[in-house]
Amino acid sequence: MTIDILSEDLRDCFQEISNIAVGRAANLLAQLLDTFVIMPIPTVNLLERSELSMALTAIGETGSVSAVCQGFTGSKIAGEALLIFNDASFTDMAELTHFKGEITAQIELELLMDIANILIGACLNGLAEQIDVNFSQGQPNLLGQHINIEDMLSQQDAQWKRALTIELPYKLEGRNVDCDLLLLFTEDSLGVLADKLSYMLED
Repeated sequence: MTIDILSEDLRDCFQEISNIAVGRAANLLAQLLDTFVIMPIPTVNLLERSELSMALTAIGETGSVSAVCQGFTGSKIAGEALLIFNDASFTDMAELTHFKGEITAQIELELLMDIANILIGACLNGLAEQIDVNFSQGQPNLLGQHINIEDMLSQQDAQWKRALTIELPYKLEGRNVDCDLLLLFTEDSLGVLADKLSYMLED
């Protein structure tokens, strides 16, 4: 099954299951940091690689970022989760996790990986349960600390030309903390995903 255009019905289905997964991730993050997480509205698109590059560049317009990526696969579905942090977030993140010492590059890395594990893991698990698959997650990979988006994109060696993207922008209320989680599903995965969601379209 080849998908050239993302129909409104299919987009709505992806948005519905993403909403549920987002809620779970937001609750976990809120419990960890004891603060209110502003729930993101998932943005679902089928993007060419050049379009994704433009979207990522728009995310990074506020300045330098730090980013982590993590691959996942299961039931003939494969993709990559990309978490992009606004660099201004780290001071508030340290306060919320009750860290008292100097915020070194290593501490920032630990904070980044902790949040990535929570958000990526919870979102993928939430999606997997709804479409009845088991995702195997690779090791998180640091794309860079305090870099601009253009540098980050130049480092990525993605083989795909087009991907289903689910963008989830998280913010913490009253804090200068914001990050964008993007779930990128390969073009080869789209038919399998559509089949998995077909029961929702029949309702």
